Amino acid sequence: MNITNVLIILGFIFFALILLVLLIGTLYLFFIDRKQKQHPILRNYPVIGRVRYFLETIGPELRQYLFNSDLEGKPFSREEYGHIVKKAKYKRDVLGFGSKRDFEEKGYYIRNSMFPKLSEELKMDQHINVTTNRYLLIKEPLFTQKEERLEKNDSLAFLLDDSDAIVIGKNTKYPFIVKGQIGMSAMSYGSLGEKAITALSEGLAIAKGTWMNTGEGGLSEYHLKGGVDIIMQIGPGLFGVRDKEGNFNWDALKEKSKIPEIKAFELKLAQGAKTRGGHIDGEKVTEEIARIRMVEPFKSIDSPNRFREFHDFPSLFDFMEQIREQTGKPVGMKVVIGSGHEADELAKYIKSTGKGPDFITVDGGEGGTGATYQELADSVGLPIKSALPLMDHALRKYGVRDQVKIIASGKLFSPDRVAIALAMGADLVNIARGFMITIGCIQALKCHSNACPVGVATTDPDLQKALVIDEKKYRTANYLISMREGLFRLAAAAGLDSPVHFQSEHVVYKDEKGKVWSLKEIYQSLVEKVD
Repeated sequence: MNITNVLIILGFIFFALILLVLLIGTLYLFFIDRKQKQHPILRNYPVIGRVRYFLETIGPELRQYLFNSDLEGKPFSREEYGHIVKKAKYKRDVLGFGSKRDFEEKGYYIRNSMFPKLSEELKMDQHINVTTNRYLLIKEPLFTQKEERLEKNDSLAFLLDDSDAIVIGKNTKYPFIVKGQIGMSAMSYGSLGEKAITALSEGLAIAKGTWMNTGEGGLSEYHLKGGVDIIMQIGPGLFGVRDKEGNFNWDALKEKSKIPEIKAFELKLAQGAKTRGGHIDGEKVTEEIARIRMVEPFKSIDSPNRFREFHDFPSLFDFMEQIREQTGKPVGMKVVIGSGHEADELAKYIKSTGKGPDFITVDGGEGGTGATYQELADSVGLPIKSALPLMDHALRKYGVRDQVKIIASGKLFSPDRVAIALAMGADLVNIARGFMITIGCIQALKCHSNACPVGVATTDPDLQKALVIDEKKYRTANYLISMREGLFRLAAAAGLDSPVHFQSEHVVYKDEKGKVWSLKEIYQSLVEKVD
């Protein structure tokens, strides 16, 4: 018998064994599916019904990459996601042929000036430069890898002029002076892994003039890696400033206040996507995270949905005063606005007591989170474009707007969205998910599971191997610099020499019938019932 016949016989036996295994496996699944009681579809359609569950499992990926249009996906469409990536990777975001926005739909527009400002007329810091790495796209063939080259890039940091610098806590011993209007929103170490926090810290430091918020999980060494300015958030769980019994620890607060990178403290009353205390699953609570938070390792953490240290505005303001006296640094609060009445009450107490926050972070209901419940994320708390005017109006109504800075957050990931928020009353803007995308987030929507496939929202060391800090940190810097450059570009188009001058008259609203309303009219319609 020659070698050819032997190979034919072996091949036949091999495929016969495969068919036999498949047949036995199918019969086994058939009887298992027929007898199980959990899934009706499998009892009626054994084996074949499993195809349905398989397609259901991979459905999100199919929709994201194949079936959703560029403008459909949520929380971020492919178009929105792509603009963030282009800013981060290429340090530019130029489109061709025309906008994909549906101009028949209602929406906000920035009012352009007949006589825009020239580049040399813009009022910005002309001395601070930054050096980053960016990719230069050479070729983008259909079937092979993109041809790109990594290159050094020098540019202005696009920071505010010294005369326009924003001062938070001007009457405190150590005011926080900010020259960039965009910073990183609260993201805790634990919700994000150490590589993600480190890449963000170092990237923000490269861009200069900005800040990162620690989130309620406490200050970690990874937040400090880059030397960027930090707002330390304190949530109801008091992580990082508590004793072993869970009580507020004033000595721990004083120790944290001595760290030069910490410029301010923020009390988290609520978050847009979860108007309750924070949650982190036990598998994310490593021994290091437990040490930082002063909790037990590998046990799920649910912080209370309210501080035990205060229960109303007077007691809240007294608590703030104590923190300010102990640290000498500005103290703010993060809130979700549910109605104009709440904003009015807050402003009234600031006026009557002469106390209160140095800054208020207004978080919209459309904001993101590592983990929350559907009913809270979808239906509790107003979105930012409704909440922001209510807060700004209330502070102006009681004559305390000048002493309180407003930081807005809630899907403000592009320069035009930032400009509209500034026109609605914000002084500064926080971004979270935009920065997550710069370090590799692909919207897998697994932030709550510790199974983030790109190593961002996970503490799993194996998954974190995917995240290369020395590459991603430059993407964070590029995104932020491009955002600030775009903000100045919009200011010039509106006839302004700096984005600090955006006001309600610089934005209009077009309804679905084509009628144009000034933002001032929209603003007034939002707040008139409060008065």
